[in-house]
Amino acid sequence: MQKLRSHKASYSFRILLRKCLMLALFLGSTALFAQVKSSIDTTLIRIGEEIQYTIEVEADSTALVLFPEGQSFAPLEVIESYKVDTSFAEAKMRLIKKYGLTQFDSGTFRLPAQRVMIDDRAFNTDSSLVEVRDVPVDTTQQKMFDIKPAIEVDGPSLNLTWLLYILLPIIVLGAVAYFIFRRKRLKEERERQLPPYEEAMVALQKLDASEFLNENKSKAYYSSLTEIVKRYLDREVDNTALESTSDEVIERLQLHKDAGSFDFDHDTIQKLADIFKRADLVKFAKMRQEMGQARADRSSIEEIINETKEALPEPTEEELLQNELYAQEQRSKRRFRRLLIGTGSGFLILVITAGVLAATYGWDFLKDNVLGHPTKDLVEGQWYKSEYGIPAVVMETPVVLKRIQVELPEEVRAQIKDNSVFIYGSIIDRFYVVVSTTQLAQPVEVNLEQALESGLANLEKQGAKNLIVKRESFETDKGVKGLKAYGSFEPSDPSIKPGTKQNYEMLIFGQEMALQQIVIVYSAEDRYSEGMVQRIINSVELEVQDVQPKPKKEQ
Repeated sequence: MQKLRSHKASYSFRILLRKCLMLALFLGSTALFAQVKSSIDTTLIRIGEEIQYTIEVEADSTALVLFPEGQSFAPLEVIESYKVDTSFAEAKMRLIKKYGLTQFDSGTFRLPAQRVMIDDRAFNTDSSLVEVRDVPVDTTQQKMFDIKPAIEVDGPSLNLTWLLYILLPIIVLGAVAYFIFRRKRLKEERERQLPPYEEAMVALQKLDASEFLNENKSKAYYSSLTEIVKRYLDREVDNTALESTSDEVIERLQLHKDAGSFDFDHDTIQKLADIFKRADLVKFAKMRQEMGQARADRSSIEEIINETKEALPEPTEEELLQNELYAQEQRSKRRFRRLLIGTGSGFLILVITAGVLAATYGWDFLKDNVLGHPTKDLVEGQWYKSEYGIPAVVMETPVVLKRIQVELPEEVRAQIKDNSVFIYGSIIDRFYVVVSTTQLAQPVEVNLEQALESGLANLEKQGAKNLIVKRESFETDKGVKGLKAYGSFEPSDPSIKPGTKQNYEMLIFGQEMALQQIVIVYSAEDRYSEGMVQRIINSVELEVQDVQPKPKKEQ
């Protein structure tokens, strides 16, 4: 008995082992039909260079293959995922998928193994090490330079060509729309202003010109016909006719006749009732009316309107006056509406134009060119070339300087032959210019440094504080040499906001018997002043005094 049990257990084990072997053979045969390979074109790159990573799959032609996508290549970044290259051979297919990878940091990075899904099975590729190196910089061949300071550049020159391209279509379209709208409104107003009888006749003529009857549109024809007569009755007889039904209109007309308000003929009311009934059958019962009957009803409506007009009493003077006042009021309202529309359209165009200019050139540009800017007006206005004093200082300025009288101290009057001072503005203004020429009584070697210090001291006397001074030599275009001082200061005037700065430039020229001085002060926050000052200084020329005695003429 024990032997039999042992035999059965051995038999069961053999069957289980056979099944496991068959399953392993099946799985192994499936694996034989799927092969995954990976390769990389290089393992050493510079920062930002591309690595070509390739995955090659061989599988059954019916297999579903999914390649890795997304962030599975981290820490490397995917530049581009190329299309799959597919080829077939008998019952197999070969797929080649390429990726462009890179890294923007230096170091050694591991490209992780990638998972490829073939049907429901996963296959992993081999991992790889990639070395990323910095880009070498040879400082012996490439010179290094200091960082240059920021410089101010002129804004873009004003070019309104593009603005014309924008505004011209807007103006043309606006004008076309305005004239079309105006023409339509005028036409509607003319029709609206017609008296009731003329309006009804014009409407009947338009109905005759329509193609409703020729196109078998009885409903549209009768709707227009009944509306014409109802509108006429609404304006002349009963102001509820237009919004009433056909039966209600007839009842109202009969009430007016019974009350003696209007002398309507009974046949006229009955004729209108018959037309209304036929019209209701056409409009609501979809009955088709013959063309002859429709034309006859149209003629009857015209007769009814004529008979009603004759039955209406003549308007009194008071009614005529009220109608005239009403017409004047309506005309005033229409004029006001047109004015409002025109003003609104003009304002809208101005806002759009201002918005485009502000978005392109900035609000400062818009404000300076629309509202104006005092310095900008000086720069772009007329300039004057003038001679000031003896010996003359010749220069161009946007304004002509005004001569002022300066009292000289008693101790220096004997040394000075003549002193002329010309001025515009003051040191707290946006723009201030002073030109002074001093003729000496005797030849003296002028100390420019001392004269410069005296000029700076004079600025301080006028209220300049925290004076910053820079000096350099200066030479005119014709070779006359002098000394230049420039910098900034804060005006001490109580009307000026604390911290406000003024820039200045001072030129001193000395001759054997003359001293010439130019002082220009301008606002440090004024973007137009610097160009104006530079133009003035570039235009400066001096008259050189000849101190040699002239030979006497022979008698």
